[in-house]
Parts: sequence; C-alpha cells; structure tokens
Amino acid sequence: MLIRLSLIVAIIAGLAVGALNFTKIKDTITQLRTDLATQTTRADTAERSLAKTTKDLEKTTATLAETTKNLETATAARAAAEADAAEKVKLAQQLTESLRNTQSLLNDAQAELAAYKSSGLTPAQALNAAKNIKFLEDTIEVANEEKKLLTRKLAKATYQLEKYTGKNPPVYLPANLNGKVLVSDPKWDFVVLNIGLEQGMKEDGELLVSRNGQLVAKVKVSNIQPDRSIANVVPGWKLGEVQEGDLVIPANPET
Repeated sequence: MLIRLSLIVAIIAGLAVGALNFTKIKDTITQLRTDLATQTTRADTAERSLAKTTKDLEKTTATLAETTKNLETATAARAAAEADAAEKVKLAQQLTESLRNTQSLLNDAQAELAAYKSSGLTPAQALNAAKNIKFLEDTIEVANEEKKLLTRKLAKATYQLEKYTGKNPPVYLPANLNGKVLVSDPKWDFVVLNIGLEQGMKEDGELLVSRNGQLVAKVKVSNIQPDRSIANVVPGWKLGEVQEGDLVIPANPET
C-alpha cells in the first residue's frame, strides 16, 4: 500500500514537473515567435528603407547626370558665343578700317572735284587734261631713264677717251655706293661684288675692301653686270686675304 502511494506521488510529481517544463517551453516558443516576428518586421522595414534609399540615389544620380549635361551644353554655348563675339569685333574693326579708307578716298575725290571745278574745266576737259598729264609724266619718266643711260654712256666714253689719250683719270663712284664681297678667289686675286650698273658702278672703278673697320685691300672693277661686278685686287694694295662678306666702299667717291 505504501509502495503504491509512493508511485502515485512520483507520478503526480512527474506530471507536475512535465506540466511546468511544458509551460516554460511554451513560453520560450512564444517569446521566440515574438522575437522572430519583431526581427522580420525590422528586416522588412530595413529592406523597404534600403529600396527607398536606392531609388533616391538613382534619382539623384540621374539628376546629377542631367545637371552635368546641361552644364556642358551651357559651357559649349558660352564658348560659341564668345567666339562669335570675337569674330564680330574683328569684322567691325575691318569694316571701320574700310570705312576710314573709303572716307579718305572720298575726301581725295572731293578735293580733286573741287580743283576741277575751280579750274573752270568741264568733266570731259578735265578727263583729257588728266590723260595728258599722265602721258607727260610717263614721257618725263622715260626721258629721265634715257638721260641716266646717256649720262652713263657719256661718262664711259669720256673716261675711255681720256684713258686712250694717256690721262688715266680716276673713276669717281657715287659716295653712297657700298656693297659686299660675294666670292673671293685668293689664287687669282679676283672678287665678285653684289653691286653693279643698277647701283651706279662704273668700269675701272676702284673700291676699298675692309673688315671690322680695318683696310684689307683695294680692288679695281673689270666687268660690270646689272647687279654684279667682277674686280681684281690692285697690286701693292693687298694687306690681307679678301674674304666673303667683306665690305667695299668707293676709293674715289663723287663730291
């Protein structure tokens, strides 16, 4: 009887402990479910927040790209406007200069017209007078050239005549005549000068050759071309070797 009673007590105690453990396990499961629900809610909230943040970032990126594009467009437009403005300023300057020249021509034309009117000539007479003046100017220019040519020929003939009669006069060259040695041949003592008939060179003209302010030699012209002359070193006047680039001036300049 006592054993049975003990078993009953043990069974009751076991049932009580089981009931107690079941209650604790139930509470734990309930708490876990609550925690899981809370974490799930937090995860959902975080996911929605992340999605919103990503969307906002994409929108901001798109806005930034659009702003950058607009800035580049504005910069290009400004550069084009500045270039166009510079071109217009340049064109304005050119037009101003053209206007100034045109005004000058107009003033000259008005002055000439006033001169024609004051002369009492008709337009046709003034035109004929202008043609005659131009013809006379051309004639004078040709005459002056012929005069220069005849003067050179006369001087040459006079010199040759005096030379043949034994007078051997000095040949006077233009005082402002100056040139350089283009070619020098020390073996045969002749040089080529960069001055000729067009500069006033004369046959048998003598020139002094210098370098750095020092006299090097004296040469005498033997052949003349329009813009070149060939000369030989005068014996006894060779103080050094004549070199290319040496300066030459008349030994007997005209006064």
